Amino acid sequence: MCSDLKSLVAALAILFLGAVAAPVAAQETRITVFAAASLKNALDEVDAAYTRDSRVRVVVSYAATSALMKQIEQGAPADLFASADLEWMDYGTQKGLVRAETRVNLLGNTLVLIAPKDSKIGAVAIRPGLDLAALVGDGRVVTADIRSVPVGKYAKAALEALGAWTAVEKKLAFAENVRAALILVARGEAPLGIVYATDAKAEPNVKVVGVFPEESHPAIVYPVALTAAARPQAAAYLQFLRSPAAKEIFERHGFVFLAKPSS
Repeated sequence: MCSDLKSLVAALAILFLGAVAAPVAAQETRITVFAAASLKNALDEVDAAYTRDSRVRVVVSYAATSALMKQIEQGAPADLFASADLEWMDYGTQKGLVRAETRVNLLGNTLVLIAPKDSKIGAVAIRPGLDLAALVGDGRVVTADIRSVPVGKYAKAALEALGAWTAVEKKLAFAENVRAALILVARGEAPLGIVYATDAKAEPNVKVVGVFPEESHPAIVYPVALTAAARPQAAAYLQFLRSPAAKEIFERHGFVFLAKPSS
C-alpha cells in the first residue's frame, strides 16, 4: 500500500472513531434531573451556574413530585430526584429507587393563599374559623391534587387543621401541579389559590393575601437524592446543590436553605 493511501486510510479511521466517540462524550457531560415543579425558577439558575463551572449540561424534567417518582419507578432515566415532600422520597427509598445514603433535606418553603394581582380581596387572616367558602363566593380555590401532589396534601392538612375543610371542599379545583395552579390564578381564572411562597414570588400577576401557619400542616421540606441508576458525574452536581453559591440562589428565590452548606 502506498504511503498516500495509508495516510488516507489512517485519516478516515480517525474520523470514524471521532464520530463514534462524540455521542459517548456528549453523554458523559450531561445529567438528568427530575424536580418538583415549584423548583423551576431557582433550579434553572442554579443549573446555569453549575454548567458554567463544570461544563456539564443539566437537563431537568419539572412536574408534580408524585408523577416524577412514578416515572422513575417505571424506568425513566434520571440521575437525581428533587421532591417537594418527604413522603415521596420515603417511597423512593423504600422501593430502592434512590440511594438513601445520598439523601439530603435541602430546602424549606411556606404555604400561602394567593389572588390575582388586581383582585379586590385584601389581607386574609388565616386562623381557626377561616371561611374560604364565603370569601371565594361563586368561584373556586385552586391548588394541586390533594391525594398525591405535595402542595395539595399540605393544603388539605392546613384547611382541616383550621376547621375550613368541610365548607370549602366542594369549591376546590385541582391542577396537575403547583405551577399549573399558579397560572390559573395569574390569569384570573380562579379567584384564590393555595401554592408555595416561592411560586407567588416568581409570578408578578398574583399577590399573597394570607400565609398559612406553620403548625397547620406538615413541615414543607424538599429532599434530594441520587437515583439508583445515577451516573457517577451526578455526585458532583448533588454536592453543588449544597454549595454556598447554590444557597445564595435558592434563598434569593425565597426558599429556606436547610442543608449544611458544603465547601
